[in-house]
Amino acid sequence: MHKPQKIVVLGPESTGKSTLCEALAKHYNTEWCPEYARQYLNENGTNYTYDNLLTIAKGQLQEEDNYVQKAADLLIIDTDMYVMKVWCEYVFNNCHSFILEQINKRQYDLYLLCDIDLPWTKDEMREYPDEKPRQELFMIYKDLLMNQNTPWAIVSGKGDQRTKNAISQIDLLIKQ
Repeated sequence: MHKPQKIVVLGPESTGKSTLCEALAKHYNTEWCPEYARQYLNENGTNYTYDNLLTIAKGQLQEEDNYVQKAADLLIIDTDMYVMKVWCEYVFNNCHSFILEQINKRQYDLYLLCDIDLPWTKDEMREYPDEKPRQELFMIYKDLLMNQNTPWAIVSGKGDQRTKNAISQIDLLIKQ
């Protein structure tokens, strides 16, 4: 069975992940897997527990598996288990073993880490309007990516420039 190359877009909140995923999917004429947490929190409210994060992680993986079936050559994924790990540890100082197991089990082809060069935008899902948590979270993601084997790149720039920067990274992967 043919499996698409999987590109994961991650980073702190309000760094343009969903917008970037949508633009990349349009550019490559492919599917993108949205972040399940947004749907879950919309349906269940924004007060969540440590156990809710396990439910969200499993929902994210189910969504990803569904989109893998739909995508042809490339799948853009908004959020993966690294995001769930960081979320669990940042908020609850603990992480579900299931999430850690999935990090070791799942394979991706490229990570795109969204830089914090975009202004924080308020919405009902976002928790950290201050610059310090954004910087801390960005460094946590960067450290995780530096200590794993999948290629990765930081994507910065505003608007179309951010998208163009991401496309150049994906094109490098595709040409290999």
